[in-house]
Parts: sequence; structure tokens; C-alpha cells
Amino acid sequence: MSESVSASELTSQYAAQVRADLEHNAKEQQRLGAEIAALQEQLESHQRNHAVLVSIQQAIGAAPASAQPAAPSAGATVPAPRATKKTTEADATKRGRAKKTRAASQPRRGTTKPTAEKGSGKAASTKATQPTLVDLIRNHLSEQSEPRSAAEITSALAQAHPDRSVKTTVVRTTVEGLVAKSQAQRSKQGSSVFYTASAVPDQAAQPKPEEQPAQAGA
Repeated sequence: MSESVSASELTSQYAAQVRADLEHNAKEQQRLGAEIAALQEQLESHQRNHAVLVSIQQAIGAAPASAQPAAPSAGATVPAPRATKKTTEADATKRGRAKKTRAASQPRRGTTKPTAEKGSGKAASTKATQPTLVDLIRNHLSEQSEPRSAAEITSALAQAHPDRSVKTTVVRTTVEGLVAKSQAQRSKQGSSVFYTASAVPDQAAQPKPEEQPAQAGA
């Protein structure tokens, strides 16, 4: 009788331990799933922000400014280093190595340039002739008689240029840049925003005529 009781107690203990382990496992899965979802949302948010920033940079057409060293003050002077025997020998060794390097890097006469340069030049010229997204959006709006939303502009450009990757977020940012430059107009109908081409040119951007000097004797 005692053996059967001890066996049933062990079985109940094992069952309770298994239930506890299952509950702990389920809670860990829920916790890890929530963390993964939060990290995925953060990743998607960073990706969207990156795409918007890149599109704004492309719309503005500004390149990152290279850091330039500060100019030395007029009164500041740098003392010349004293010439020693060791530095003189080191300089002579460096000059000899530089001469050998230049002689090895110079191509021999009569050799032809690789054909890769020609292909890269053609590719660069072809890429340079393609219109920018700003030009495509401006031309599309000028051809429309009714306002168009950013999604409609994206769909039309994607159909007209299937070789280019056009996204709604990039189009919306670009056309907002045109609105800021008075090259497009924005109207709102309910919760939707529509854009049209600006019919009036920006008067502030037009150069003013220079004043002509008065003629002598006038």
C-alpha cells in the first residue's frame, strides 16, 4: 500500500513540475515575442526615417559639406625643424622609394587604356541624362488638369517609368519641397491632400533688372 502511495505522489509531483515548466515556457515565449515585436517596430521606424531623410537630401540637392581645416592665424608661425644627420638620411631614403613607386606606377608608352574606362564613361553619361524625380513630378503635375494625391502621382510615375523605384513617401517629400519652392500648390479635401502645378512663377526668384546709368546731358 505504501509503495502505491509513494508512486502516486511522485506522479503528482512530476505532473505539477511539468505544468509549472509549461507555464514558465509560455510566459517566456510571450515576453520574447513582445520584445521582438518592439524591436521590429523600432527597425521599421528607423528605416522609414532613413528613406525620408534620403529623399529630402535628393530633393534639396545638397551634398554633405566636407570638413575644412581652420586657417592658421596671421601672427602664428611654425618653427622649422632642425636638420640632423638622421633626418637627412631618412628623407633621402623616402625620396628614393617615392621615385621607384612613381616609375612603377607610370604606364609604358604605346599601351592602350583599358576598355573598362570607356564602359564606365558611357554608363555615367547615360545616368546623367536621366531626369530627376523632381523633374518627373513637376512635369507630371503640369500635364494634369485636376489635383493629384501623392499616391496617384506615385502610381502614374511607376507606370510611366517601370525601371525606376518610386515610393509614395519619397514622392510626398519631394512634392512638399516643390510646394516650399512655390513650384506646386497644395490643397486639402477632407483628410486627403492633393497637389497641383503652380501657375504663377515665383516672383522672388526672378532677378531684378539692373538700373541703367543716366545718359550724359539728359
